[in-house]
Amino acid sequence: MRKLFAIAALMSVLAMNAAEIGTWKAYPVYRNVTWIESAGNLLYVLASDNLYSYNTTDGSIETYSKMDMLSDGLISKIAYSKAVHCLIIVYQNGNIDLLYDGGNVMNISDYYSKNLTYDKTIYDVYIDGIYAYLSTGFGIMKVNMRDAEITETYTLGFKVNWCYTENGRIYAMSQTDGQYSALLTANLIDKKSWSRTGNYRNPTKTIDPEQLALVNTLEPGGPFYNYFNFLRIYNGKLYSVGGAFGGLVDSGRPGVVQVLEGDEWSMFEGDLTSKTGVRYYDNTCIDIDPRDPNHVFVSGRSGLYEFNDGKFLKLWNIDNSPLQYAKDVNKHYTLILSIKFDSQGNLWVFDSQAESVSLLEYTADGKWIDHHRDELISVDRSMGGMRCSFFDSRGLLWFVNYHHGFPAFFCYDTTADKLYTYSTFINEDEAIIEPEYVRCIAEDKSGNIWIGTTAGPLMLRAEDVLADPATVRLEQVKVPRNDGTNLADYLLADIDITTIAVDGAGRKWFGTNGMGVYLISEDNFTQEQHFTMTGSKLLSNNIESMAINDQTGEVFIGTSYGLCSYMSDATVPAEEMTKESVWAYPNPVRPDYTGLITITGLTYNADVKICASNGALVAEGRSSGGMFTWDGCDRKGKRVASGVYMVQTAKADGSKGVVCKIAIVN
Repeated sequence: MRKLFAIAALMSVLAMNAAEIGTWKAYPVYRNVTWIESAGNLLYVLASDNLYSYNTTDGSIETYSKMDMLSDGLISKIAYSKAVHCLIIVYQNGNIDLLYDGGNVMNISDYYSKNLTYDKTIYDVYIDGIYAYLSTGFGIMKVNMRDAEITETYTLGFKVNWCYTENGRIYAMSQTDGQYSALLTANLIDKKSWSRTGNYRNPTKTIDPEQLALVNTLEPGGPFYNYFNFLRIYNGKLYSVGGAFGGLVDSGRPGVVQVLEGDEWSMFEGDLTSKTGVRYYDNTCIDIDPRDPNHVFVSGRSGLYEFNDGKFLKLWNIDNSPLQYAKDVNKHYTLILSIKFDSQGNLWVFDSQAESVSLLEYTADGKWIDHHRDELISVDRSMGGMRCSFFDSRGLLWFVNYHHGFPAFFCYDTTADKLYTYSTFINEDEAIIEPEYVRCIAEDKSGNIWIGTTAGPLMLRAEDVLADPATVRLEQVKVPRNDGTNLADYLLADIDITTIAVDGAGRKWFGTNGMGVYLISEDNFTQEQHFTMTGSKLLSNNIESMAINDQTGEVFIGTSYGLCSYMSDATVPAEEMTKESVWAYPNPVRPDYTGLITITGLTYNADVKICASNGALVAEGRSSGGMFTWDGCDRKGKRVASGVYMVQTAKADGSKGVVCKIAIVN
């Protein structure tokens, strides 16, 4: 009985998630309040570059993001016009939204889209009636909030920090050039209409202390920090650390571990500098002990951190282990950039830029074993950035050197104690590939190894694993043009690949530096999706990390603007199809439902046929991983009639599977 209840509960959870197939979700941070705007019974709150509102009448909270109504992410300024009943939202990239009372949003993208040679930063917003005056790096922009348009631009030739209007004049305050002003009735576009009228003064507007005290009691939810440089999913939980060191971002981010379980965020104990005497920052990797999910290790710029149930246990560094700090520095600079548990609970630790250690093993019984290899020494220290470690299906340990000094990837056979070094890249056409960086590495469902580089993705075929690297030819997959010329192009050639994830259907998700996310079919020949911030709900085109929940198909994407996710249509296939595991949802399908109908619990590449009660074939296809989706239409694209439809399944080898039913009500 308990087992049936557990299965039913799991089905309910999965159904709720999978009903969102094809949609996006954002995970904004709302912790650091920087401004509050009063709008009747609403308080608009700008916090951690994101926006929410608090209704002082009923106590409700509403959050806003690119996933629902906004046009962009990372908000820098907000201001409210009582004359128009509208909130102007200015983004860090210069994009502008107008959020009117009632929820309508108008986007003004002209300024964001315009290619200017001078500073486009918007430093302040001042409201005067229906107009918003935006202080910029070159002057002032006037926005008509009623008509949703930029009406005038005043190019003054210097940075304006803030501005205001008073007694028929407009004042521009510049820290570098002082105070300038002009009559509002003058031709303000003409720089000659402006004159210097004083010295610079700091703005006087501040957050209302009572409003701030109220807002500080609110709980809009979300994570604690907007840093997601590395993601790992374990037992349905999303673990994240902020980074960053030596990657796309190298900014000294605070040490932080954030965990998402369901819709709830939690955070590991922080502020460890006071406990250890060593700066706690730039966490770059996290892994969970397979023997105890509460036992977690975190790597970073200052050593190896051990936690239990989110509580700090120990910092491992030169004081208590064979780990070494970076040569010619000190123990505050112990570069542990990647860690990985094996199936027996031994932790493999990579020590970068150290003098005489590189690869170590912290065994399940608490002993340190040095596996240093001379091949991991570059000049006079270990590799500059050993990262992205993982064990493949063969039990081999792979990792990359994410460093411009020696772009390479490696395979370590822990059983034979043998290291394979791949530092010369020659493709199947005997062309030499010279990437500036090797950034990431992953294994696909066929055992091939994919390497993400600044020159695009490369593939080491499964049959070439453990072959002499000097003889190996990496494959740059050729995608036929199918235009009658017999010509082909290398897959994603010269696109900077930052992270790779493989879903339950064997498809490759490539995160990039500046080009968003590509989804490539299992056979590598079809680009199924290309997500960018202009063509989708993706928060940013700069992708730092990705992880896929194989049970739900949700693809988590860490970007330079924060964390978002996309609900894909692929899950890990089942080993067997049973009446308990194969089911469809929503079921029944009601008249107001227009989304996809999902059949889950299928085996790999299962054959699926959907038939009407009279046996007529309505739809058919193959599972994507362990999932099949149906749009509720027949083979002619017409919505099917009300009734009960039979889902018949069979394994890829032709053996029969199971049958389930879908009730449709129109």
